[in-house]
Amino acid sequence: MNGADLLRIVELMHREKNIPKEVIFEGIEAAVQVATERHYGDEEDIVVTIDRNSGEIKAQKGGTVIDPALLGRIAAQSAKQAMIQKIREAECNAVFDEYAAMKGDLVTGTVQRLDGETAIVALGRSEAILPRSEQIPGEKPSVGERIKAVILEVRKTGHRVKIILSRTHPDFVRRLFEQEIPEIADRTIEIKALAREAGYRTKIAVSSIDLKVDCVGACVGVRGSRIKNIVDELGGERIDIVRWNDSLQVMIPNALQPATIEEVFLYPRLGRAIVLVREDQLSLAIGKRGQNVRLASKLVGWDIEIMTHEELTEGIERAQGWFLQIPGITDEQVETFIEEGFLSYDDLTFLHPAQMAELAGISEEQAEEWIAFCEQAAEQVEEESRHQTEEIQAGAKTEPPADQAATPARPSVAAAMAALRPSGSAESEPRPTVESVFGPDARVRPQEPTRLSAAQVFGEEPPPPKPDEPRD
Repeated sequence: MNGADLLRIVELMHREKNIPKEVIFEGIEAAVQVATERHYGDEEDIVVTIDRNSGEIKAQKGGTVIDPALLGRIAAQSAKQAMIQKIREAECNAVFDEYAAMKGDLVTGTVQRLDGETAIVALGRSEAILPRSEQIPGEKPSVGERIKAVILEVRKTGHRVKIILSRTHPDFVRRLFEQEIPEIADRTIEIKALAREAGYRTKIAVSSIDLKVDCVGACVGVRGSRIKNIVDELGGERIDIVRWNDSLQVMIPNALQPATIEEVFLYPRLGRAIVLVREDQLSLAIGKRGQNVRLASKLVGWDIEIMTHEELTEGIERAQGWFLQIPGITDEQVETFIEEGFLSYDDLTFLHPAQMAELAGISEEQAEEWIAFCEQAAEQVEEESRHQTEEIQAGAKTEPPADQAATPARPSVAAAMAALRPSGSAESEPRPTVESVFGPDARVRPQEPTRLSAAQVFGEEPPPPKPDEPRD
């Protein structure tokens, strides 16, 4: 092989394998070096170089020039193996570097084959895997299908690079918005926060740096044209686009849309917000299986508790009864705890003794005693709550058949816990029954209206009907 042929091969490998030319030259030099050392059985004073311009290979042992063509078949085979290994390592590094820099980016590939429920996706000259856990629930990729995903992880496994894709990660929705909405791509509109439960619902908060651009309207598009493409790609997943606001008093009601919020109380020490709603808005604010409030909490980064005014009042009264059982506590200290948002023994156990001492104006030793008392009381309350739940479930099993019994209304947490009293309480109340928790009509199903007779309506039997008279 002359120098021109060598340069042509290096150029070809550089274009096809995306390997730097210098790495290829170094691989060939290392291969010839190994072949020369094996031929002479000596590793000293052997130097191999390749002229980067002419492609000429020069080998020297000491001051003697060696012709690589005279090294023999065995030496040539060793050089070939060494060169292949070196090039594979370089190719692996090149693929790793390329896709590691694309981590989190949106890519489009073709499903090449299915390995069980895992899809093998072709990305140009490389392959990636889309595990079942990273597929949107309900979707089933098919061979030959074009698919979009984000690069979740890139790692080396021996001399191979493993590229893992995801369609469930929140960044997948983020990249789809950047692709479909030009205002987000050019940073006129910014995605401030995003929370997602793949396959079901996504909440995304956006804001605009241009007052003339409506951030929500731009994302939705004319008659929903822009958001429709994203929803179709997500298989019908519901997307709530809300307007971002730096004030939590405004942002939390926005995040809980479409529910109507009456009032928001913030407790920074606990990172908690108590949101008050009307009874008719309670289920809408919480959402199916708690999904709406859960996504809103992720979106704003605070724990959100949804309550009615009655539930909050009951919770405060219950907390007062519990906290007054703490040895040596005063009414003022109880009021301080409640004003800071502590409504249960569990809440107080999260405080460090130094924090409780500062908050209540007591010593750290006394604070440690209070926290220990709260831990024991919390366990007792949890045990009593568990027993109540078991009793309620046992009572539900004795209900009439479904065609005769009504479906009970959803019990609130405050109502279910209202009957619990802390250890050492002077009064004892009976355990709640199904009727006391769900309401007096929990076991009664509305009956069909009874048809009344004429006597019941008029108070007497109606006159007998007249026979038909002949017509003139």
